Amino acid sequence: MENEKEHKEESEIEKPQFQNFLIDDDVYKTILSKKYLTRKKYEIKDPGKVVSFIPGTIIKVFVKEGQKVKIGEKLLVLEAMKMHNILLAPRNGKIFKIHVVAGNTVANKQLLVEIK
Repeated sequence: MENEKEHKEESEIEKPQFQNFLIDDDVYKTILSKKYLTRKKYEIKDPGKVVSFIPGTIIKVFVKEGQKVKIGEKLLVLEAMKMHNILLAPRNGKIFKIHVVAGNTVANKQLLVEIK
């Protein structure tokens, strides 16, 4: 009876699954943890998308759709925790779309302005 129980417990244990892992053109066989497999994938940031870095309220928008902007030019003011944060253009381009207006409450990482 105990022998069956021990055998059952051994069979219930998952056997490690080796997976190929590519690093600098070299392939390694390894066991990947559940934490690694369920992690949030890295996304390359689009320099033309201006997102909020903290939740807050839009106080003022300095630009209009279709307007040409230069790197470092003021786009809008975001108030968060009683501080006014001025968001600047990360690149040269033309304002493609403005997703907020003055008075809007925004969440963290919410898209505010698109520059093409």
